[in-house]
Amino acid sequence: MSVSRQFQLVSLLLERGRTTAGELAAALKVSPRTVLRDVEALSAAGIPVYTAQGAGGGVSLLDGHAPDEAALTAEERRQLLSALSSPPEGEDEGALVRLSALFARRERDWLEVRLSRRGSPGRDDETFRQLKEAILERRGLRFVYASSREGTWRRRVLPARLVYDSGVWSLQGLDVDREEYRLYRLTRILPPIETDEPFRRKLSPPEVEPEGDIPPLFRVEARLRFSPAAAYRVYDEFGRDCVTPLSDGSLLVEAVFHEDQRLYGYLLSFGAGVTVLAPDTLRRRLASLAKAIYESHVEPPSPAAGSASKTDG
Repeated sequence: MSVSRQFQLVSLLLERGRTTAGELAAALKVSPRTVLRDVEALSAAGIPVYTAQGAGGGVSLLDGHAPDEAALTAEERRQLLSALSSPPEGEDEGALVRLSALFARRERDWLEVRLSRRGSPGRDDETFRQLKEAILERRGLRFVYASSREGTWRRRVLPARLVYDSGVWSLQGLDVDREEYRLYRLTRILPPIETDEPFRRKLSPPEVEPEGDIPPLFRVEARLRFSPAAAYRVYDEFGRDCVTPLSDGSLLVEAVFHEDQRLYGYLLSFGAGVTVLAPDTLRRRLASLAKAIYESHVEPPSPAAGSASKTDG
């Protein structure tokens, strides 16, 4: 029994898909019986080769187990090509076991992501699950997307991967109508999400570009001191290079921010757990906002002016 020939058989199945035993026998210059014995040996070694009888039958790799070239890592592609083009000499049965590792079905549930927003229990989790399944099964998607620049439009997308960046999950995929790769925030993908038939097109999504530099007019370099109680958030939200632990347990953070209303809301979310050390303009503005919040809450709210009252008739 030739391990080299069996490697060639696997290579032919990857290239041709479902093939008859007779066609394989002709290509390998052996008898159909020998091909069937090789198929049994490959299956016993864990390589998912099987035969089907009748019309449309033949020899093939089990659906869903053949390695998708687009899904393999660079190292896995190198190993597979090396194994098939330079099979081992002699009857090295261990080589079949090593080859079978490249065909092992990838575990689909090694990562669990739980997403939630107020007023949407379970919906975000379901969206994530649908997109993950579409990527793994290579199925096209159709959905309505709310874009910040283009309004709400229906999209046709070939999904490539899920991307997590700066606390936001996005789908990266090929926009079929525009023929270009785009990012779609999961929170802006509106249900229902429709799936199409599986596609065979190879996807090569580009690396996700980091956000551009902050324009000088809106750029603020800040020095912040956080209380020890805020340490969990500081390490969640700032790179270690930005953080300096101080002797009293507090944390000094030096970072560049985009100065807009969201920055002040973010700093106010720490309450008394953050102190702005610099610049003065940021400290004064934050103090003014905090004072306004205090003054609006220190006294009980007065009844709304012009509220409706019960009247006869």
